[in-house]
Amino acid sequence: MKLSEFKFNLPSDLIALYPNENRDEARMLVLHRQTGKIEHKVFKDIIEYFNEGDVMVLNDTKVFPARLYGNKEKTGAKIEVSLLRELNKEYHLWDVIVDPARKIRVGNKLYFGDSDLVAEVIDNTTSRGRTIRFLYDGSDDEFYKTLDALGETPLPPQIRRKVEAADRDRYQTIYAQHTGAVAAPSAGMHFTRQVMKRLELKGVDITPITLHVGLGTFKKVEVEDLTKHKPESENFKVPEVTADKVNASLDVKKRVCAVGTTTLRALESSVSANARLKPNEGWTDRFIFPPYDFKIANALITNFHMPESTLLMMACAFGGYDKVMNAYQEAIKEKYRFFSYGDAMLII
Repeated sequence: MKLSEFKFNLPSDLIALYPNENRDEARMLVLHRQTGKIEHKVFKDIIEYFNEGDVMVLNDTKVFPARLYGNKEKTGAKIEVSLLRELNKEYHLWDVIVDPARKIRVGNKLYFGDSDLVAEVIDNTTSRGRTIRFLYDGSDDEFYKTLDALGETPLPPQIRRKVEAADRDRYQTIYAQHTGAVAAPSAGMHFTRQVMKRLELKGVDITPITLHVGLGTFKKVEVEDLTKHKPESENFKVPEVTADKVNASLDVKKRVCAVGTTTLRALESSVSANARLKPNEGWTDRFIFPPYDFKIANALITNFHMPESTLLMMACAFGGYDKVMNAYQEAIKEKYRFFSYGDAMLII
């Protein structure tokens, strides 16, 4: 398929700037992928669609405050630094994006606030990418606490407002556990303890994978021919307990629901030769767009994504291009809220 086939007109006022006051009261569009039938619900109605023996797979990655503001030595120029991933724990080496990049060269030092934190640029990776080394004499624990205190929640640029203190909690799932993401697995942000408890009481098995979402999730596709797009790799882990639960459910033809496109990517990156889920960890750059034969999940919870985004492409691959694009037009007509802080979509 071509990039232009995923273009649609999204009114800017439908991009949610803030989350719903109550996580589980966000609206939820339900798309039946066999028939194309659409239902309009709220998220806590999700319980109606799952039964005993079904499995729901969550991404338990935790967003860290990955956006830092520093000053360049000598000139004092203000520099925004987005932490992407830690390359070497012992030497505090990090892969980052800097802005404005034209001012930052190898050998430059950056100072962060009134703290003892200083970073030296040691390599260029892309036009805006750099490798930096934090010069810090304290313990690892003190280093991470300093980063946490200085850092800001990395809201995506499409949410056009200043970051607020409340974002640190709300731009996070309630079950986040393993720190490493610079973008939230937003489909999971609709879950509350009450919804999870009610699912468990129905006999639905809730089990985790971990995929540390990178900024590449928002990377613009710049080629019309989708086969030529190269996504960035993301680190993930599918634990053995999750593989066992998913496979047991598949064996008796129950529902396996991926909570979010990040979970879906991790599952499809861990398929065994006999079309079952295998324990796995490493890096994945799997890019899914129509047509695609999904081996593991047969249900998907996701948010409403931006035009021409890889996340929209994955949703279309799962639900069927025509049906999903039609559902998006219905969502726009009904004024559903889009993007990370927006409403939910269940594809079954």
